[in-house]
Amino acid sequence: MIVVAFTISKMVSAGNLWMAILAMIAVFVVATVLTMMVKETPLKLPAKPMDWTSILRLVLMTALFTLVIFLIGTGVKKLVPYLLTLKGSMSLVLIGVVGVAGMLLAVGLGVIASVRISLGKEAGERPSFTWWVINRLAFLVGANNLASFVLYFIQERFPDLQGSAAAQPASLLMMVVGIAILVISIPSGWLTDKFGAKLVLLVSGLLATVGTIVVIMSRTMPVMFAGGVLIGLATGAFFSSNWALGTSIVPKEEAGRWLGISNLAGAGAGAVGAFIGGPIGDGAGYVLLMGLYGFLFLFSTLALMKIQPVASV
Repeated sequence: MIVVAFTISKMVSAGNLWMAILAMIAVFVVATVLTMMVKETPLKLPAKPMDWTSILRLVLMTALFTLVIFLIGTGVKKLVPYLLTLKGSMSLVLIGVVGVAGMLLAVGLGVIASVRISLGKEAGERPSFTWWVINRLAFLVGANNLASFVLYFIQERFPDLQGSAAAQPASLLMMVVGIAILVISIPSGWLTDKFGAKLVLLVSGLLATVGTIVVIMSRTMPVMFAGGVLIGLATGAFFSSNWALGTSIVPKEEAGRWLGISNLAGAGAGAVGAFIGGPIGDGAGYVLLMGLYGFLFLFSTLALMKIQPVASV
């Protein structure tokens, strides 16, 4: 985030889009090469026989989660134009309600059904795991998509910043968020050990909600940057504490299997926020859409109530 503000964003602002795209491709290539240079000790034999039933469960889980997002997103896309025909502020209110309901349904139903398919009866034995994934997905829907749509939000909030002129402010906002994440990353680990992951996650969700409100209400870029700092601090603390909480509630002998399933939160965050939220932003505005993401931050804290200590799951 920090480097992009001084490199890629300048290329975009100057209208040199191809150079920006090629630079990003180069970053991916270099990252891939570096990854392949990591030395590993290959297994001579598989640790255990291939469990094709588990593979099939993962395929079905992915298909179901995708179907849930697609159906809900399609429904929201069809409803938004109709609701826009209503008079007054009631139109925006109803679109907001539909957006919140759609995202919460996708997060809740998608995770519960997917985890159930993947883990079978084991999911019922550790309900805290399901709620941990819901907490993770709800927060990441807000965090990931705030960054995705911030360019359009700035253009809507500040009419004088249109097209490439909005690229630099958007990247500066992301840089501020990135610096805040960097600053809080190590202290948040210490805070998690001292006060517990759930308390840090609670504060993170509330802080991100407040930061989103500040960003939405801001009339100047400095105020928006202040909101970005709050969101960055919340996100950095969330990354540390959420993962620490997850590793404490999964069975140690199968941690890879369980934590691997939780990746549907990272992958699904963009899909839920963009496929369901995109039509709302296009039709009703990105200020409203940012508000929905702020609500997802708040909802993530409510999911914490269902996560119990290991001894009681």
